[in-house]
Amino acid sequence: MAAGPAPLCWRPREQMPHLSKMERVVLSMQDPDQGVKMRNQRLLITVIPHAVTGNDIMEWLIRKYCISEEEALHLSALLLRHGYLYPLQDPGSLVLRPDETLYRFQTPYFWTSTLWPAAELDYAIYLAKKNIRKHGALVDHEKKQYDQLHRKINYMWDLVVMQAREQLRAAKQRRKGDRLVIACQEQIYWLVNRPPPGVPNMLEQGPERGSSTARRVPMNTDFYKWEIECCRKALGRTRVKSSVSLEAYLKFSSQHRPHDPIMSGCLPSNPWITDDDTYWAMNASSVAVPTKLRVERWGFSFQELLEDPVGRAHFMDFLRKEFSGEMPHPPPAPFQAPVREVGDPPSRFQTALATAQGGPDLVPGPPAENLSFWEACEELRHGGQAQVPGLVDAVYQQFLAPGAARWVNIDSQTMEWTLEGLSQPHRYMLDAAQLHIYMLMKKDSYPRFLKSDMYKALLAEAVIPPETKRRVFPFMRKPWHSSSSPALLPATAPGGPGGEGGEA
Repeated sequence: MAAGPAPLCWRPREQMPHLSKMERVVLSMQDPDQGVKMRNQRLLITVIPHAVTGNDIMEWLIRKYCISEEEALHLSALLLRHGYLYPLQDPGSLVLRPDETLYRFQTPYFWTSTLWPAAELDYAIYLAKKNIRKHGALVDHEKKQYDQLHRKINYMWDLVVMQAREQLRAAKQRRKGDRLVIACQEQIYWLVNRPPPGVPNMLEQGPERGSSTARRVPMNTDFYKWEIECCRKALGRTRVKSSVSLEAYLKFSSQHRPHDPIMSGCLPSNPWITDDDTYWAMNASSVAVPTKLRVERWGFSFQELLEDPVGRAHFMDFLRKEFSGEMPHPPPAPFQAPVREVGDPPSRFQTALATAQGGPDLVPGPPAENLSFWEACEELRHGGQAQVPGLVDAVYQQFLAPGAARWVNIDSQTMEWTLEGLSQPHRYMLDAAQLHIYMLMKKDSYPRFLKSDMYKALLAEAVIPPETKRRVFPFMRKPWHSSSSPALLPATAPGGPGGEGGEA
């Protein structure tokens, strides 16, 4: 079989490491002195040269590598599936039989380690030759491949048929034994490179991997029960319509577009392409009067408000004024007593109860203490490791201990988790308490802040940066840090650029 021209987009396939090991085994088996004894074998009335039997292969592997009969059978089966051996009596079977079945070693031209591709033109010639020889009696998958190739390369099908007839005409001039050997060599080559449906492709998976059929899930009662349960869970899963999600996406985009420097630009000027740093000064971490865009972002979410130092300072001022009576304040949340679980020691329950109550005469602290506690937890989380034990003790004594000066109200379960973490303090031990206070401020204090006169006054008094005059064609803007080419500079005096003859 002649190899056809490789396609333009073809690249050599990667050499698999196990192939070189197999080839060393095959070369050892073909050694004339210490390899498998090869002799002329008679197949019916045809004499096949250099043939070996399955028994000889098994005995040589057991003797050479000191392995068991099962391991030798497995290794010989791998050599057969990779195309290094092929049977003479049943070429379509890739199973080694440890008996007097005749085998031959594949010629190195057809080894799987060769980097020339198994082109579609060569496969079409092989199928056409087989179709002519057997008068159309091809296997089902070969018929399907034959029809597909006929439609795919119909423009050169005359060349395929001509090559197939020429090869059959040349084969008739050989001896019958040689014709049988060449036919088996081609058939085992295409069984490896174009395996039938359901047969694993040995060129894509190593010999240590099992067959794809071995990993197939059995279609029994348990499988269908599991599939029904998965479908039931999928039906109960909450889903959002695409129209709703797209509407939310458009709302988010329209809300955040004026605040995106790339989409809407920077006011009063862009500090990345100009020398004007007014944008940084107006949006510093501490300014007397924030910009209007900055104040508007505080209304997007509670997290936006807390991440801005200026917004957090105004929120703290609002909470303090609200508690002092300058602003209307709703009554405090009702007290929630801790629940004692079965198996809890009495001491732990009494400690949690006393902590939750804060003593007989202590009432929940002002809302400003909630924000102070959240800031203290942030300092603990992002502070140095050496200061963690001291910060944990300071936060507990100031906000959570019975009779604390700035006591905050958290639920009993969170308090119990916090007390358990005091034995081995770490930077994340107050996360549960911080989340509880965060959700309390988000649902209670934050909506009141957005509806308050204080926030409305901040919006009214916010600074609106003046817009600089834009060019009609922005792409014609000259660079700010540009200089003339040295070739265009006027001639300077011998004294150098600083001399009188030079021009600045």
